[in-house]
Amino acid sequence: MSSKISGRVSPQPCPHLLDFCYRNGSKPFRALQDCIRVKPPGGRAAIRREPFEVPRCGTCNESSRPRLYACVACAAVFCHAPPLHSHASAHALSVPGHEIAVDVDRAELFCCACRDQVYDRDFDAAVVLAQTITSTTSTSGSTVTQCKATGSQPDNLRKRRRVDYSLWAPNSRENAIIENHSIPLHDATNGSLISSTELPWGLRGLNNLGNTCFMNSVLQALLHTPPLRNYFLSDRHNRYYCQQKNGAILNGSKNSRFCLACDMDAMFSAVFSGDRTPYSPAKFLHSWWQHAANLASYEQQDAHEFFISMLDGIHEKVAKEKRKTHNPGTGDCCIAHRVFSGILRSDVMCMACGFTSTTYDPCLDISLDLEPNQGVSGKSSLAKSNNSCNVVADCMGSSQNCGISTLKGCLERFTRAEKLGSDQKFFCQKCQVRQESLKQMSIRKLPLVSCFHIKRFEHSSIRRMSRKVDRYLQFPFSLDMAPYLSSSILRSRFGNRIFPFDGDEQDACNEVSSEFELFAVVTHTGKLDAGHYVTYLRLSNHWYKCDDAWITRVNESIVLAAQGYMMFYVQKMLYYKASEKQAASWCDVRK
Repeated sequence: MSSKISGRVSPQPCPHLLDFCYRNGSKPFRALQDCIRVKPPGGRAAIRREPFEVPRCGTCNESSRPRLYACVACAAVFCHAPPLHSHASAHALSVPGHEIAVDVDRAELFCCACRDQVYDRDFDAAVVLAQTITSTTSTSGSTVTQCKATGSQPDNLRKRRRVDYSLWAPNSRENAIIENHSIPLHDATNGSLISSTELPWGLRGLNNLGNTCFMNSVLQALLHTPPLRNYFLSDRHNRYYCQQKNGAILNGSKNSRFCLACDMDAMFSAVFSGDRTPYSPAKFLHSWWQHAANLASYEQQDAHEFFISMLDGIHEKVAKEKRKTHNPGTGDCCIAHRVFSGILRSDVMCMACGFTSTTYDPCLDISLDLEPNQGVSGKSSLAKSNNSCNVVADCMGSSQNCGISTLKGCLERFTRAEKLGSDQKFFCQKCQVRQESLKQMSIRKLPLVSCFHIKRFEHSSIRRMSRKVDRYLQFPFSLDMAPYLSSSILRSRFGNRIFPFDGDEQDACNEVSSEFELFAVVTHTGKLDAGHYVTYLRLSNHWYKCDDAWITRVNESIVLAAQGYMMFYVQKMLYYKASEKQAASWCDVRK
């Protein structure tokens, strides 16, 4: 017998388990938490026993049977080897009330009378709590590291219908329009056609307007962000139409309302016009000052703060125009959130009863702490970074020996379960009191472009001082985000225990590819109050250094030796969702 609840077939509870729980209270298995241990190699739960103790069946004294079960009532161990015999079932039939047992090697509930596995939330909470506590106290048993080392991927990835990508080919009417309204692109400096040996198309320097290297570095990364570039170059946001729609006067009247998206559209047109002379983003700077009046000055600003403020300005403009509230986490409100918006999942679990409180928060980037310094001081690490050739060779070896951090290590630290302090006790809805708790972050939904911000500027309110962390960070050119997804984290935490998921993570984070590729790095050199920002861009399989108005080609070792502050990764494979009309036409073509 089974019942269907919220689209799922839920099995009827075992009568022997219900009788056991009725006779032994509401939480009969909570005492078993101390009897469960986690094996370090795979994090699998099992019944705790001595290292050299070999469990044997109490009837046949065999230890090599397929399964061994320990009776919950009397702790006696019996074997279960269907279809030959089952001493566990014989014990259950001979002694009433001894039907429920626990798998010795897997710590799973088993009904010896029904000869089938059974599920109990209280028992599963005890097992999961034991697993989580062990993973946080053991330095070698990190579940995230295991997923990454083995390269394991989620098994139950939801199959989705994709649309085959095909290059656009103009028809006869479009060819006529192109021929009548197009002119050859040329170099504005000498009037000659662009040679294939010169800089890639669209790579243009940006003039420094007075301590605006923070803005230029971020703009260079955004101008060459593939989804953002395709959006503006395909005229998805036309600044002339936007100004007319908003009732603005096109001749530059003071009554014209600022629009950062319009200024971005103008900048894309100028940068990809073929002109190689440095471009001055003065209009964009003025519009940004209107949006962020508290940052309107010629003082040096933080590049990350500018990045968030600029995307927020584009989002606010779209929200006001459409006059409705948008959820940034859905990614459908504006181009800024379509490209950069993701969703973070936060789990806070009570260490007393195992109750878990889950919250979701949209994010435009992920701020990461550097790993703790484990070997070399910051000055020594900085001295090595002055030699770009040696730093790559030295730091590729071991992060512990060199005292460096890795981007993957920072992500593992970000998604690792941590015990909250006594001053941060969590109010458990189940216990109705404040309890000590464990907190774990994970990524529920990946954005098209992932921006990682490294916390290099530390501010202490107690010491009333600020400083910059000059430690080297090792970052890869290709990054697999699968180990840090909520589906992977939950699967590592619960194993094959599917009930605690409650359909919450139906591969929401697998809507997109988990393989990412680095295309831009924003770096900061110098001190906290007197530094300089530079961007490295990857275009046409080559790296270029964008230092305000100066563009130079560099090799990979220079990029790897740079002091990364913001890293931009784009998905290697972009999928297209199929609408009903598209899918029908695609099926007709296939036929």
